[in-house]
Amino acid sequence: MLLEFAGGAVRIDDEGYLVEPADWSREVALEQARREGVDLTEAHWEAIEFMRSFYEEHRVAPDARFVIRHLTQSRGADRNELFRLFPYGYVRQACKIAGMRRPRAWSTG
Repeated sequence: MLLEFAGGAVRIDDEGYLVEPADWSREVALEQARREGVDLTEAHWEAIEFMRSFYEEHRVAPDARFVIRHLTQSRGADRNELFRLFPYGYVRQACKIAGMRRPRAWSTG
């Protein structure tokens, strides 16, 4: 399957996650967010950029608790901020918009 966006297209799996996380761009994130009904704010971008940075360093999507800790430290957010930003779940929305592959097993969100 293809996800088409302004300026190109990338391959996605049957659930809408990127096949290759290296194909991610801000334009891909904007299209994924549009499809999920999420209007990306500065707080969303901070979470997404942290996730991308963590992925680049560790080659795995960060657990939700690491993103929550980052938002708490950088924005003074409470522990529920991540779930307000991505109300349909960390895996379904945050990971998809940030260009992660769908985690095989997940304990949070």
